[in-house]
Amino acid sequence: MPVTPHIERHFTATDTVRDIVIGMSDGLTVPFALAAGISGAGAASNIVVTAGLAEIAAGSIAMGLGGYLAARTDIEHYETERQREIDETEQVPEKERGEVAEIFREYGLTEAELKPLVTTLSKDRKRWVDFMMRFELGLDTPDPKRARQSALTIAISYIAGGLIPLSPYMLLSSLNTSLRVSIGVTLLALFLFGFFKGQFTGMNPLRSGAQTVLVGGLAAGVAFGLARLIG
Repeated sequence: MPVTPHIERHFTATDTVRDIVIGMSDGLTVPFALAAGISGAGAASNIVVTAGLAEIAAGSIAMGLGGYLAARTDIEHYETERQREIDETEQVPEKERGEVAEIFREYGLTEAELKPLVTTLSKDRKRWVDFMMRFELGLDTPDPKRARQSALTIAISYIAGGLIPLSPYMLLSSLNTSLRVSIGVTLLALFLFGFFKGQFTGMNPLRSGAQTVLVGGLAAGVAFGLARLIG
């Protein structure tokens, strides 16, 4: 009887999705609010477009830099904690073996079962430290390329998101029509963005899309209100 192979479908690119979510969501809301607020104050279309493009440029740089610094901080934190674990395995090995044993106890192993595991693991310092980083501190080895990738992903996502609400002002001559179309395409983009995000992450796509519209629409509405109030 043929056996169907078991294929596990796990989504692992969580960091990349997080960066896209950060960049795209901010790109959809902030430029929309700026353009809508300026158009509500009676500015000409070319001024709205110029201000919007300037904001997208500045926002993508700022968001990308923020992503880069956040990723670098994660790497530096991991390296600091790893060095601390290395020092502890050298200076207080018995204490560290006790911590390994305690971790195994939490998984239901008996003293007779965990003793050889602790002994074997502690003979290889690298694996010992790797184990402590993962199971004691809950830290995974960061990708050294993560900082650059994060900065680029967030910046590009911000630009892509920002051009959506700004495009009606580029293509249409009437400010009122541009504003209404911008609202429509922004809400549609938020829904589609949430829908596809849900498909990638295993969430219900419709629920994810509706949630993204609600959160993103609320953020855009608040930002638009502030822009109108200031303008």
